[in-house]
Amino acid sequence: MNVLLIYPEFPDTFWGFKHALRFIRKQASQPPLGLCTVAAMLPEAWGIRLIDLNVRRLRKADLSWADCVFISGMTLQGTSAKEVIARCKEAGLTIVAGGPLFTIEHGSFEDVDHFVLNEAELTLPEFLKDFLNGKAERIYTTDGFAELRESPIPKWDIIDRDRYATMCVQFSRGCPYNCEFCNVTTLFGHRPRTKRPQQIISELDRLYGSGWRGGVFFVDDNLIGHKKALKDELLPALIEWRKDKRGMTFGTQVSINLADDRELINMMVEAGFRTVFIGIETPNEESLAECNKKHNLKRDLTADVKRIQRAGLEVQGGFIVGFDHDTPNIFRRQIDFIQNSGIVTAMVGMLQAPDGTKLFTRLKQAGRLRGKITGDNVDGSTNIIPMMGLETLRKGYQEITRTIYNPEEYYQRVKTFFQEYQPPPIKMQWQFRPILNYLYAFLMSMYRLGIVGKERLQYWKLLGWTISHKPKLFPLAVTLAIYGYHFRTVTELRIL
Repeated sequence: MNVLLIYPEFPDTFWGFKHALRFIRKQASQPPLGLCTVAAMLPEAWGIRLIDLNVRRLRKADLSWADCVFISGMTLQGTSAKEVIARCKEAGLTIVAGGPLFTIEHGSFEDVDHFVLNEAELTLPEFLKDFLNGKAERIYTTDGFAELRESPIPKWDIIDRDRYATMCVQFSRGCPYNCEFCNVTTLFGHRPRTKRPQQIISELDRLYGSGWRGGVFFVDDNLIGHKKALKDELLPALIEWRKDKRGMTFGTQVSINLADDRELINMMVEAGFRTVFIGIETPNEESLAECNKKHNLKRDLTADVKRIQRAGLEVQGGFIVGFDHDTPNIFRRQIDFIQNSGIVTAMVGMLQAPDGTKLFTRLKQAGRLRGKITGDNVDGSTNIIPMMGLETLRKGYQEITRTIYNPEEYYQRVKTFFQEYQPPPIKMQWQFRPILNYLYAFLMSMYRLGIVGKERLQYWKLLGWTISHKPKLFPLAVTLAIYGYHFRTVTELRIL
């Protein structure tokens, strides 16, 4: 049995970093962790190939080789997924689909032969048993949640690591919070479930042993959702593991209450974490209360961000406009907050209501839904009817993105961040290819940003200021300048 694992293409969004990746000669930010994990659960005798359409195209030869296709993805990949399914159907292949996109929207994909939904650790073994016996059903689903302590090490040998900017691992699934607009708890539940620390160490050993020295992203929706397991088990293990390791650093997603626990912040920094993505959403307290983001309420959010920055973590932030309690002044308030906090990587989107969320149910009952979400935070669409009016929301959203990614405001934000940030020491391992990539990125940035770019004045001012005041941050200054180019390009191509 030859099985083709296919990961659909993402559209061009802020999240993909497509225009920044070109500076380091990479094709995608991360490999498809879910499919690599599924690959490790398939029979050893099967032939397995993975085609990530974000790094290469699907060829006729791939379809001719395969007996069966497994496809997985997220809502954002829906358009590409439908195109892939049509090609596989035309080729006469058996199509098996799973992952968040199909768990939520399997009714929209009539040409799929079998759906293996929810968490594969529970539903895939049952499907495989029936499939091998020639009696597979169309839908495999469960109301339960998997314990991750038996989840296998992802099968990394089926990807080309050189095409990716970072690798990824997962320590936990589930989130203790109940934000109205979020479908994480619908998919993975409220109780955070964790792997054993040794599982993560084994996964990192596998990556390190293969020669990987770049970044590793913990894809957990909230790494600090199970704080005790993190502080007592994972972080001590990571700290010990890193004592004789060089070059590998970590990023992840956390909630803003990380700022309340200085010990936890210090442990994360010592363990090698350098960036954290935080769903800040809005500085409007009424909107935070509306969406049940209780852990963000009654805080000085700017002070919290700066506290985390000063401890050695770069804060990346997610923001939303379009809540019922948002008025037209929210757009300026969001701009001011982003600028004052020094959150350089600020991802702003219009509110959307995913199927299965409390927000979806509430707005459906009120007759305020406009269909299904696309998952695309820059396509100018939302599936809700906002209280402020759709045109006001769209224009305000355009104002935010036009302002925060404008060179003057963007580079000022980098400087604001650098004035707070206290970078931890990094044990570098000098390897020829990474150094060559960094040099290529720097030279390309000098040309694209410093010579022909409209931001050339701000670019050189930032590099000069960094050399004079924060010389250790020079590589990061170049990196963030490149990020800014990506954000502006996406804004100009898809929003304005």
